Amino acid sequence: MRRLAPRRQVKIAPVGRVDFVFGDRLVVEIDGYEYHSSRDDFESDRRRDAMLSALGYRVLRFSHRQVMDRWTEVETAVLAAISRGDRY
Repeated sequence: MRRLAPRRQVKIAPVGRVDFVFGDRLVVEIDGYEYHSSRDDFESDRRRDAMLSALGYRVLRFSHRQVMDRWTEVETAVLAAISRGDRY
């Protein structure tokens, strides 16, 4: 399998920085509860997802706990999106 190299902390106008971008269009966001626990934070993330979608991006959003404790589930979702061509 080819090694995938996402770009980190990519600035996408007018959304701002996103955690990772695979290829041209697949955005992966990792959210820790500490910084995403309020109603306003939750709504802000959904607004960013909608803006990214309107710009043609596919967004996958995972919790920090998922990444740390259930990596296989995260990896499977990312690889499935890549296999479907969501990164182009």
